[in-house]
Amino acid sequence: MKAARSKPAKKAFRPKPWAAAEVYEAFSRFRKANPEPRGELEHLNPYTLLVAVVLSAQATDAGVNKATRALFAVADTPQKMLDLGEEKLRDYIKTIGLYRNKAKNVIALSEKLIRDFGADVPRTRSEIESLPGAGRKTANVVLNMAFGEHTMAVDTHVFRVGNRTGLAPGKTPLEVELGLEKVIPSEFMLHAHHWLILHGRYTCLARSPRCETCLINDLCRWPEKTV
Repeated sequence: MKAARSKPAKKAFRPKPWAAAEVYEAFSRFRKANPEPRGELEHLNPYTLLVAVVLSAQATDAGVNKATRALFAVADTPQKMLDLGEEKLRDYIKTIGLYRNKAKNVIALSEKLIRDFGADVPRTRSEIESLPGAGRKTANVVLNMAFGEHTMAVDTHVFRVGNRTGLAPGKTPLEVELGLEKVIPSEFMLHAHHWLILHGRYTCLARSPRCETCLINDLCRWPEKTV
């Protein structure tokens, strides 16, 4: 009996790096189409933004907003959240995935903010990451949206766009984050992660990406694009 022939391994997609002029052109187009992009998580201040981002892990922004509108009306500071208590907090967020663990984290981070930071959200990545339930992505979102820092928060959408377009390929979110920070000009960095998130959420979809309406389809390196 002849041994079955193994199929040749599929070549990994190694895109040609973008030229600096191409990156500038891409983000110029994003800026022209949407000069002041906004994150879709609703919040009232840096604290409620932090809580919203912590709650958004493995959940949709729309689902989080639906729960936090009522929550933030009664608890928009760490002390008010502690006064509300974990049990009542769970009632507000029970429609969000992993709500029990998230409620514990929100109470714990509120306690730590009061104890260690005078009830204010800290302004460094390491300090934000020290809070229960807050990782690097959370810190980057808060630093960018609350304090205007040039950070790059990599969620599933940004990770996909960075890899699919060839703009910043990477095997991990951190690789993509550092790659994007390296190639994106400073003048675009304040809004860059919002443009990329929105692009991934509404155009460069995981399934059936809308290449025909993509602002950067002529620059994109994806070999399977449909234009």
